[in-house]
Amino acid sequence: MKVTDHIKNANGKTLFSFEVIPPKKGKNIQDLYNNIDPLMEFKPPFIDVTTSREEYVYIDRGNGLLDKRITRMRPGTVGICASIMHKYNVDAIPHLLCGGFTKEETEYVLVDCHYLGLDNVMALRGDSMKEEAYFKPCEGGHAYASELVAQIAKLNRGKYLHDDVVVESNSDFCIGVAGYPEKHMEAPSLITDLKRLKAKVDAGADYVVTQMFFDNSKYFEFVNKAREIGIDVPIIPGIKPIAVKRHLQLLPQVFKIDLPQDLIDAVEACKDNKAVRQVGIEFAIQQSKELLDFGVPVLHYYSMGKSDNIKAVAEALF
Repeated sequence: MKVTDHIKNANGKTLFSFEVIPPKKGKNIQDLYNNIDPLMEFKPPFIDVTTSREEYVYIDRGNGLLDKRITRMRPGTVGICASIMHKYNVDAIPHLLCGGFTKEETEYVLVDCHYLGLDNVMALRGDSMKEEAYFKPCEGGHAYASELVAQIAKLNRGKYLHDDVVVESNSDFCIGVAGYPEKHMEAPSLITDLKRLKAKVDAGADYVVTQMFFDNSKYFEFVNKAREIGIDVPIIPGIKPIAVKRHLQLLPQVFKIDLPQDLIDAVEACKDNKAVRQVGIEFAIQQSKELLDFGVPVLHYYSMGKSDNIKAVAEALF
């Protein structure tokens, strides 16, 4: 079922969902199931599965020569989605990236998703590679998420890249995209970033999931300004409970977000990460309660491979 239909069928009740990261190459999928199992009692209608762009590794050929090879640390997003749907009978949503994928490769992934009965996809530009200062699309790939959305929307209308394909039924993917309450790190202003989000919606996006944030006022402002410029699709807040002290430096550095001073003070006063984890849980509960009062369609949690703190938050809310 489409995310938008799940929201519609909830009749105003806020839903619970979360995002998982595929196991690293060589790991067993049971590790992933062990983190999903504790959260199923809260009846998530859908689960997001991230994907990773390519990385370069160098193979020593001897005599000082190196071969440059492309690898992916966490492969198998579409297969994991199929496994989750089969095991848990919930909708699974694969993340699709511009970075590291040609348009043809993207089409093949979408065809696989259609064959497997996936109703939703998340269209993202993705990050730049570690050695790049700025994002660069691969040759034959998309430079912007709006272009990726447009390709998916065209496929939904039966328009393939190169072939006129006669099919019994076209794909009908519900398309999610990312939103940034504190603006994307590369955007010169929030308004500029909202215009880019509007371009994604105009290209065919059906709903928005935000990057994590810790100040709800920024989400409220983001939603209000989005509505003012004509973005009328559901805007789902993304929430990440603080778990370790290092998050005080890591999250602002990686995601370019601000943390409220009261949260910073509470974390800095903790003697160990066990105490930090509890502070993060309590803060996320209060943050989520305020978002519930605002009437958000879904509370979407970033698990980052661990679910015990999200389970504690959900137990206080659902």
